[in-house]
Amino acid sequence: MNDRFLRACRREPVDTTPVWFMRQAGRSQPAYLALRQRHTLIEICMRPELCAEVSLSPLRDLGVDAVVMFADITLPLKSMGVAFELADGGPRVDRPVRTAEDVAAVGRFDIDELTGSVLEAIRLVRAASPVPVIGFSAAPFTLASYLIEGGPSREYAVTKQVMLGQPQTWAALMERLTDMAVRYLRAQIDAGIHALQLFDSWVGCLDPADYRRFVAPYSRRIFKALAPAGVPAIHFGTGTAGLLGEMAAAGGDVIGIDWRIGLGAAWAQIGATRSIQGNLDPAALLAPESMLREKTAAVLAQAAGRPGHIFNLGHGVLPQTDRARLRMVVDLVHAARPLRAGEPV
Repeated sequence: MNDRFLRACRREPVDTTPVWFMRQAGRSQPAYLALRQRHTLIEICMRPELCAEVSLSPLRDLGVDAVVMFADITLPLKSMGVAFELADGGPRVDRPVRTAEDVAAVGRFDIDELTGSVLEAIRLVRAASPVPVIGFSAAPFTLASYLIEGGPSREYAVTKQVMLGQPQTWAALMERLTDMAVRYLRAQIDAGIHALQLFDSWVGCLDPADYRRFVAPYSRRIFKALAPAGVPAIHFGTGTAGLLGEMAAAGGDVIGIDWRIGLGAAWAQIGATRSIQGNLDPAALLAPESMLREKTAAVLAQAAGRPGHIFNLGHGVLPQTDRARLRMVVDLVHAARPLRAGEPV
């Protein structure tokens, strides 16, 4: 197996920088878009052979160093009895969760037909993939924000209103979602994933004090519960330049960063003993080829040959991205030999 991704997670020497892309499987894939003409996202996830095909396609098309499972971070909510629709731009929750009574109505997570299909797809991908397989879950805060807001948000005002104004209700919801994340990720580990990513995509809306008080304890519990499995864990968020030290303290072998902070500044916050993932701006893939080459080289230059760098985007592949551009970035990263100790940057 090509294990350079796992070696980078462990800060071990690699022959070249590993690269994969968040949302490499899905909405920018022509084959996936063709499938969506006949099936909903949920239907694809409930057919393991289709889910596996979508997940594996980037390996063949792009030459990436890891396969990330195709699924949506909100799927476990359906297994908890939450009614919502997956619309363009994110989920739309039928009945937002904003009171203690609403939280009590959210069921306990157990593997059902939907999430069980994802686990079966993991087994199929694991059997077919010559590179590591990445599983994932949304972090409690990000799922809580969808549940409370009723969908995506810019300000997260209602989420913060519940968090700050109803701390007991907030704690009860976060406890339930923490239990879900542990159970779901543990099941994925048992199904064969080589690494996991905890997506706290929207936690960057918080200040450090609120993160420490209302979010970090739950993320820390997830990483601690899963640590005995020995599977590398990636802790990811966007807009988190002011939270990276706190996120590293909460857990994760690898800290994912976006393009709003340089690799060097981020490493200074998370500590030299952690690996780092990132951090090309997804919009750079829409720029002229010369600029994309420049931006890709700049990320590698910031890594400066330090062990533990995984090249990725700062967030997911944009739908309008030309797949040939993604392949070009993979080839550029693989062609750039990591620096050795003492070599000039």
